Amino acid sequence: MRDPYDILGVQRSASAATIKSAYRKLAKKHHPDNNKNDPKAAARFAEINTANEIIGDEDKRKQFDRGEIDAEGKPRFQGFAGGGAGAGGRAGPGGFEYSFRGGPGAGGMGGGSFEDILNSMFGNATRGGRAGRSSPFEFDGGGVGLDLDLSVAMTVTLEESVKGGEKRVRLPTGRELNVKIPAGVAAGQQIRLKGQGETAAGHPPGDLLITISIAPHPFFKVDGNDLRIDLPVTLYEAVLGGKVRVPTLGSAVELSIPKNTSSGRTFRLKGKGLPKAGATGDLYVTTRIILPDGNDADLEALMQTWRDKHPYNPRSDLG
Repeated sequence: MRDPYDILGVQRSASAATIKSAYRKLAKKHHPDNNKNDPKAAARFAEINTANEIIGDEDKRKQFDRGEIDAEGKPRFQGFAGGGAGAGGRAGPGGFEYSFRGGPGAGGMGGGSFEDILNSMFGNATRGGRAGRSSPFEFDGGGVGLDLDLSVAMTVTLEESVKGGEKRVRLPTGRELNVKIPAGVAAGQQIRLKGQGETAAGHPPGDLLITISIAPHPFFKVDGNDLRIDLPVTLYEAVLGGKVRVPTLGSAVELSIPKNTSSGRTFRLKGKGLPKAGATGDLYVTTRIILPDGNDADLEALMQTWRDKHPYNPRSDLG
């Protein structure tokens, strides 16, 4: 994956507010719902969300800048200094590379067997060792079992988590697979694909474990089964009332705004939230009055006249 700073088009010294603003603009521009005729829009949207998950999070951004995680948020391991994996080597605990060989004297790291390496690392304790050998480890002649499972992370959009779909995932081995996303999948859930992990002679193939995360949505905030959205309204819509278009996970609906609606007033659209077993959540719409950009002499004159004739103090209860 490309550098997340390049994906969002920001400098490495960019502030958190600059990163957030860049993400929102790109997410809105490349959202699949706005690019239904572009088959690559979903991939670009996922890439933008993954980049934001890294540098839009203060802790992860610091880890990435220090080189502790890569552009997908995966840990970077250095292994033994000057060492490397021999034939058949696999990543072990802590990210170190080691080789399994059956029997004493077999080739491994530094020319010794895996048992010899462990002996040099942990001393010459004799408990549990073979007769005549000062080893704390018991080895049988049949070799050591291999963990051939692969684990990868996949970020899906909120719409994909609700409706399901199909995405292409790239494995650490370089292989790519099309993965069916079940409708209703939740963040943190795993999809297991039997037999799609790594392979080794004499062993059954491992499984592929895909951990799901849901990308932040440009408009909606998830609150359990419910969704929340801030709805910008004009000053005259708030004062005079009217019908305002509100997006949902399905088709947009019209919300009737009553006269004299204050900023911050919340309306509930029943059944427009997330579908879950047993009941569907609601969509909560909170109005936010937005004034036009720049100075407007006519608006200012109107407000001055209105202020003089109809003064009021909405902060009187604050003392």
